[in-house]
Amino acid sequence: MASAAQNPSLRLKRVDPVVLGVCACILLILLAGSLYSPNFLSPDYLLQQLNVGSFLGVIASGVMLVILLGQIDLSVPWVVTIGGMMATAGAGWFGPVMGPALAIPFGIACGAAVGLINGIGVAYLRVPSMIFTLGVNAVMRGLMVAHTGGYAPQTAATDLMRTLASERTLGIPNALFVWVAVSVLVAGILQRTPLGRYIYAIGNKESAAYLAGVDTRRVTVICFALCGLTAALAGVLLAGYSTKAYQGMGDAYLLPSIAAVVIGGTNILGGRGRYLGTLIGVVLIVLLNSVLSIMDMPEAGRQVIYGLVIILMLLVYGRGERITS
Repeated sequence: MASAAQNPSLRLKRVDPVVLGVCACILLILLAGSLYSPNFLSPDYLLQQLNVGSFLGVIASGVMLVILLGQIDLSVPWVVTIGGMMATAGAGWFGPVMGPALAIPFGIACGAAVGLINGIGVAYLRVPSMIFTLGVNAVMRGLMVAHTGGYAPQTAATDLMRTLASERTLGIPNALFVWVAVSVLVAGILQRTPLGRYIYAIGNKESAAYLAGVDTRRVTVICFALCGLTAALAGVLLAGYSTKAYQGMGDAYLLPSIAAVVIGGTNILGGRGRYLGTLIGVVLIVLLNSVLSIMDMPEAGRQVIYGLVIILMLLVYGRGERITS
């Protein structure tokens, strides 16, 4: 049998057509952007867009894990806010010596704790993920409003948060390195570990995975906890980028993060998808958002576009058979 290296047609068959389609769309967006602005294709502008897109990329990494299970996490907006607010507040709570060192881990841990609660509610209490995470999002919103209405020791980002989010190393944004690290971790989990195989198995058919010996509840809790962790990490970066935390800082990331995942070929009903697709989907969303900004498209119009993309992909994948990637 001819190997893929010897037969170019075999290599083409291995390429995901969805990824090829998204790459083609990215090229069209780059062309359209260059027509509206001569600086659109400049390396500095593209790096700036990737810097901003790193926050979305980190969030989408965790969202993908949950979607692969056939679940959804609607608490992402205020988990992002919790990550930023608790990190900046922790810098004041832990004092001038330990505060800067513990601020980021504290903010991330708070997000992971919320994700853990989501996972327990979905896996053990058997509450539909859409309902439970939406309720948790409302609770977190109330808690953060109460927090900011009282005594907040510190709302400014620490020096390390600002360095990670807005500064560069060798001309490359540090936030991009964070996104790459998260990407390597998530891709490694999905491709190289038993946990990744369990995630795909549950997404295809949870009852079959359970009968095969998979601890489906534990896997579900882990995925939701990782989703909360990545959302909080993005909140920490956002706080560093804007130099402070503020209410509603994650509101703009729910639909784009889901859209980036499904645009990249992940079945929104679970069981199918590759991280490379999500990576390319994030790039497409970032560039599309940039072009829409140049065209003075209002935020309402962008949300309509994201929503239509999700509906379209749901119709496409909802009619197909779910298979393990």
